[in-house]
Amino acid sequence: MEYRNGILKDKSKAFAIRIIKLYQYLSEIKKEYVISKQLLRSGTAVGAMQREGEYAESKLDFIHKYAIAQKECSESIYWLELLYETSYLNIEEYNSIYANAEELMKLLTTSIKTAKSHC
Repeated sequence: MEYRNGILKDKSKAFAIRIIKLYQYLSEIKKEYVISKQLLRSGTAVGAMQREGEYAESKLDFIHKYAIAQKECSESIYWLELLYETSYLNIEEYNSIYANAEELMKLLTTSIKTAKSHC
């Protein structure tokens, strides 16, 4: 599980960086401030919760932190869908960042399932 956590740590940080850059683009170029702010919050929370999970006080605390990260990732996907469906993102932009979010969801889900199997 340590190997997977290292991958998840790197990918969640890279996702947060992409989200921050997307927020800058949306607010400065597209003049979209509401949805992009929500995406900024949820998209950067994924990595923050993963980091908290690294230092969980128990296996249940670890599962709880990763479950929150999973919810934040799902929320980010929702905001990305809205941005695409309202033409703030084109199909290439959407598909690229959506693929990152989907990969994070799979890694988080696998980590949670593995942790639950060891409880």
